[in-house]
Amino acid sequence: MQTNDFQKFHDGIVGVMGFYGRSVSTFALDVWWTALKGHDLAAIVDAFNRHLANPDAGQFPPKPADIIRMLQGSTQDSALRAWAKVDQAVRRIGTYCDVVFDDALIHRVIQDMGGWIALGTKGEDEWPFVAKEFENRYRGFRSRNEYPEYPANLIGMVTAHNNQKGFRTDPPVLIGNEQLAAQVLCGGADKPALGFRQLRDKLEETASVVFLNEETSQKAGKEKACQT
Repeated sequence: MQTNDFQKFHDGIVGVMGFYGRSVSTFALDVWWTALKGHDLAAIVDAFNRHLANPDAGQFPPKPADIIRMLQGSTQDSALRAWAKVDQAVRRIGTYCDVVFDDALIHRVIQDMGGWIALGTKGEDEWPFVAKEFENRYRGFRSRNEYPEYPANLIGMVTAHNNQKGFRTDPPVLIGNEQLAAQVLCGGADKPALGFRQLRDKLEETASVVFLNEETSQKAGKEKACQT
């Protein structure tokens, strides 16, 4: 959530607790905000609604842990649906051609795992572990409500080969909802993940400082020798 969501969040908590005949102290509101501020407001509202509609847990006023459990369940469901798309794409289309999914986060997770081509090199015995890694990474982004940069499309082996030879490349295959996949394609960034660029820049900066210090030291040594 953003800071400007606080009033809506405050009103929602007061309303839910009022439904159960409970009042909410300032301290309790701070606890609720601290516990849930890392999640999207719409997802929080959905989690509260599902708690209220639950025939068992819904009989009692929710605690932050109850809503967090609902939110984690939501991220798990999303991760499983995302992996199902990836699994079917690898099996039906393969990693020879470029692909664009209708979920940008899939692109970022696959990029962080080594890329589309690398995914296709995994054997059946490795596949359950690949699935678990994908789901954990995907859930991590979702639970933190992060929307990181991602590659516009996932490059396959044919395009990688054609780029090296200077040959023409075919357009990517859109997977899932075509309209959403087209939006993902338009919104992607054709550059390395931010962390790698920052590290490279930092190393270059450090190298420049070391080189400059060494050059200054050598110059001072020469001047001292001349004076002697």
